[in-house]
Amino acid sequence: MFGHVKDLQFEAKPDGPDAAFARRLQEVLGGKWGEMTVANQYLFQGWNCRLPGKYKDLLLDVGTEEMGHVEMIVTMITRLLDSAPLSLTEGIAEDPGGAATYAGENPAHFIHAGGGALPADSNGVPWSGAFVTASGNLLADFHLNVTAEAQGRLQVARLFHMTDDPGVKQMLRFLLARDTMHQNMWLAAIEQLKEDGLEEMPVPEAFPDSGEFTAEYGYTYLGFSSGTDAAQGRWASGPSPDGKGEFRFDDSPRANAPEPVLPPGDPRLYGTDPEVAWVTGRNKGNALLLE
Repeated sequence: MFGHVKDLQFEAKPDGPDAAFARRLQEVLGGKWGEMTVANQYLFQGWNCRLPGKYKDLLLDVGTEEMGHVEMIVTMITRLLDSAPLSLTEGIAEDPGGAATYAGENPAHFIHAGGGALPADSNGVPWSGAFVTASGNLLADFHLNVTAEAQGRLQVARLFHMTDDPGVKQMLRFLLARDTMHQNMWLAAIEQLKEDGLEEMPVPEAFPDSGEFTAEYGYTYLGFSSGTDAAQGRWASGPSPDGKGEFRFDDSPRANAPEPVLPPGDPRLYGTDPEVAWVTGRNKGNALLLE
């Protein structure tokens, strides 16, 4: 059961309108790493979680908070669009720089949303549920959640330098602070999963690896670049993070199977028949020899 508190978690009020920045702010609303993504990702991970208790509550608590962030950013975008020029003439009449403001607007803000926010990114591309990952494996999901918060915080930090509006900056500062908490929180949750003995690396830890294949391929770094610079990395020597092997560096990767030769396909699919191509090519070669 969900409820809605009308108050915002933090103020979302600019000092003045800025339709061009409203367009940029759409990225952290409806972009791949925006608030709509993390809100739905955490909620679906929580709803799908088969383990009752702290982990399920963690996911649903944070997903619910992120839905509040969606409302905050929608509110900010709507307020930034207030009094925006609807035509080039109107923009120039009200402000010498109005032409630039008009040019920087997203017309869909007005045509589709009537002066409101959109479930889309800064280029107007609609948000997609394909951005959401809820695998059912908490360790895999928590690692992705760290990435989602890092990417989101990175984009908010970039947006911070794209506006001079004090009110907008205050809201962005709040979001940056919460992203700090969430990154640390997911990292702590990863460690908690390991301490509770629920999952280990590599994911899924419970899969019965073949000892022979794991020994040969599981801890070998393959160097496909010229030189051996990559050999200097932590990933090329020493104990692996999972504690189950030793990294090795192989600067001469080799093929383990011959070139694949595929049989002719089903003729009803009308692919190019390799047998016909071979015969045709041979005949052409014979013709050249005869000439």
